[in-house]
Amino acid sequence: MKSSLPRKQKGAVAIEFALVFVLFFAVLYGIVSYSLPLLLMQSFNQSTAEAVRRSVAVDPSAPGYAALVQTTATAELTRQLAWIPPALNFNVATDATITFVGGVLKVQISYPSSKLNRVMPFLVLPGIGSVPSLPATLSASSSLQF
Repeated sequence: MKSSLPRKQKGAVAIEFALVFVLFFAVLYGIVSYSLPLLLMQSFNQSTAEAVRRSVAVDPSAPGYAALVQTTATAELTRQLAWIPPALNFNVATDATITFVGGVLKVQISYPSSKLNRVMPFLVLPGIGSVPSLPATLSASSSLQF
């Protein structure tokens, strides 16, 4: 039985597959590794905005108005971010800051990106660096003057 490929071409398919596979894997890993941080950022931005929005509904004549505004914002953040799995170690009490000073409500989330190492590996590629390349903290903030 004679092969249809010339003798010099037999290893070319394996080499081409190896090169294409490396590129395919790099693109796939990039998509997967950046999707979680981007999802978290989108959720942080949405939840801080919604916490500020819900706090506007608090009656200004209510006793303990400032504390009530902060409690409402905290409850909304907790509700909005309840989907985050425990493995990501996100905690509203430690990763979020809610201040109400001088009639300005500021809701801020600062989540250290090092906590993502527990869930997904970071690859260090020569010439490229760490993938995914993330800032030290993933942060989102919303504020409103009452």
